[in-house]
Amino acid sequence: MAAGQVSTAIFVDRVLRIELPLGWIALAPAVTILTNLWLARRAMGTEREETSGTSTLVVSVFVLDIACLTALLMLTGGPNNPFSLLYLVQITLSAIILTKRQTWALGCLAVLCFGLLFRVYLPIPALEIHHHGGGTNLHLIGMWVGFAIATFFVALFSGKIAELLRNREDALLRVQEELARKDRLASLVTLAAGAAHELSTPLGTIAIAAREMERLATRGPSGAELAEDSRLIRSEVDRCREILLRMSAEGAEPAGEAAEPAEMDDLLRDVQQKLQADARVRILPGTADSLVLTIPRRAVAQAVLALTRNALEASPAESVVEIRTELAGPYVRLLVRDHGHGMSEETLRHAGEPFFTTKETGQGMGLGVFLVRTLAERIGGRLTYTSAPGRGTDAALDLPLPAQSVPRVGSHD
Repeated sequence: MAAGQVSTAIFVDRVLRIELPLGWIALAPAVTILTNLWLARRAMGTEREETSGTSTLVVSVFVLDIACLTALLMLTGGPNNPFSLLYLVQITLSAIILTKRQTWALGCLAVLCFGLLFRVYLPIPALEIHHHGGGTNLHLIGMWVGFAIATFFVALFSGKIAELLRNREDALLRVQEELARKDRLASLVTLAAGAAHELSTPLGTIAIAAREMERLATRGPSGAELAEDSRLIRSEVDRCREILLRMSAEGAEPAGEAAEPAEMDDLLRDVQQKLQADARVRILPGTADSLVLTIPRRAVAQAVLALTRNALEASPAESVVEIRTELAGPYVRLLVRDHGHGMSEETLRHAGEPFFTTKETGQGMGLGVFLVRTLAERIGGRLTYTSAPGRGTDAALDLPLPAQSVPRVGSHD
C-alpha cells in the first residue's frame, strides 16, 4: 500500500503534470513502512511473548492508518480526491477482526476525518468536481480507479480473514475429533477393567472344576484323555487370566507401557513366535531390521500381531502375509501386506473407528485397529492403510525414528 501511494503521487506529479508537495506526501508512506517493519518484528515474537495487549495494538494501527490516509488526502485535493473511498477498506477490515464497539469507534473517526477534509486541504484544480478543462474529467477517472482499488483491498483482506477463520474451524474440528477418540478410549478402559473384574470369579470356578476333573480322571483306567482335556482347560484358563490381568492393570491402553530399547528384528521374532510359526506368515528382510527404537515393546508387538491376524483373516487360505521393515522419512515403517480381496474406499475411510468391523457377527468387535491407531498416535507415529478391491491391503505402522538410531553391532548399511 505504501508503494502504491508513492508511485501514484509520482505518476500524478511527473506524468499528469499536476504539482504536488511530494516531500510532505512521502511522510505518510514512510510512517506506514516503519510501523509495518516494527509490527512484523513483533509478530515473529508473539509465540514467545505475552499478547494481552494485542487488541489495543490493532486498534492503534487502524487509527494510525486512518490518520495517514487523512494526511495524504489533505495534501492531494481533500474531499475532491476520489481515493477517499479507501476509508471503506479500514472500516471493512475492522468489522471482520475487531469488536462491534471498536468498529463503531473507528467508523466515527473515519467520518470525522472525512468531514475535516472539507475544512483543511490543499486544493488541486484538476480534481475539482466542476472542473471544465479540456479532455476527460480527471475526477471521474480517479473515482473509477479509487473504487477499483477499494474493491481490491476489501476482497483481499476479507478473503484472508475468511481463510484464517476456515483454518481455525478446521483446527477446532480436529481437536473435537481427538477429544471424541479419547472419550471412546476412556470408555474402553472402563469396559476392560470391569470385564477383568467380573470374569475373574467364573474363571477361577472353571479352573477348580478342571482340576477336580483331572484328579478324578487320573484314578480311572481310561481317564487319560479326560485328564489331558482338563489340563488343556486349565492352561487356557491361565491364559485368560493373564490377558485379564493385563487389561485390569493397563486399562486396555497398551500405550501406558514404559518405553524401552528394542531391535526391530527381535520384535518381529517375538511376533512370529506368538503366531506359533504360522507358515503363511513370512518376515522378509528389510532396510530397518538392525535399528533400535525406544518404544513400548510389548504394546508394539501386540499391535503388529493384531495387524497380522487381520491380514491372515482377510487372505485366502493358500496366500501368504508378508511383514518387513523399511525407512519412511522420519519413521521406521512396519509393513504388513496381504493378498486378499482388498478394501473399498468406504471401508478405508472408516478403518480405525471403534466398533467398526467387516467381519461376521461374533467374529470381532472392531477394536483391534482402533487400539493400534491409538497406540501409534500416542507414541508419535501413525497407522495408514493402502488398498484397492482385488489387490490386497498394506497396513503401515510408522514408529518415530529417534535422532540417534542405534544400528546393531556388526550390521552393514
